[in-house]
Amino acid sequence: MMAYKFALDEVNTKIDILKQEFQYIHEYNPIERVESRLKSFESILDKVNRKNYEFSLPSIKENIRDIAGIRISCSFISDIYQISEMLQNQRDIEILAVKDYIQHPKANGYQSLHLVLQVPVFMSDRVEQVCIEVQIRTIAMDFWASLEHKIFYKYNRTVPEKLIQELKEAAVAATQLDHKMERIHKEVNKLKESVNDEEDALEWVIEDERISVPLGFIASLSKL
Repeated sequence: MMAYKFALDEVNTKIDILKQEFQYIHEYNPIERVESRLKSFESILDKVNRKNYEFSLPSIKENIRDIAGIRISCSFISDIYQISEMLQNQRDIEILAVKDYIQHPKANGYQSLHLVLQVPVFMSDRVEQVCIEVQIRTIAMDFWASLEHKIFYKYNRTVPEKLIQELKEAAVAATQLDHKMERIHKEVNKLKESVNDEEDALEWVIEDERISVPLGFIASLSKL
């Protein structure tokens, strides 16, 4: 468990560096919140029993890849894939699996992007290769998943069919909200680019009429 904790610390540091770098370069932060956790010993045993895995340390290490987990919440769907790409570009991280439940939602409506990473943890006498599951989702997806988990926990996994259907409808509504906010986000970026283009311009006066000419246009003329 100590190795898993160190692996979480290492990946959390990577995420924080990427977050600060992205903010510095693009003046925008795609990461809203980062949470990490280690499965309890009881949860690990429960999963071993449910999945009928062999009860041994090598078997647990091989088969249970979410002992260490990180959840990243972001504002927009496009941020999810941007963060995923940044993580996958880390040279010392090996990607063992990618599960895209956004393009292919689960039957209950669950959406998220799951990455199973393997990171090296350098101990005093050895190097441990440790698996971490990273879940990346929007705020709306995270809100839905959190409530769905609480409802299933309250009903001890035997939720009435009526509530299951309402949860699916809520998942659809969350998806529609995500897509709408994504469109607004893109429109705002277009407006911002337009304003920047207007600011990066010279004013010419032709027959007492002021004309704003973008610097990019002037630069293109100079190449003719």
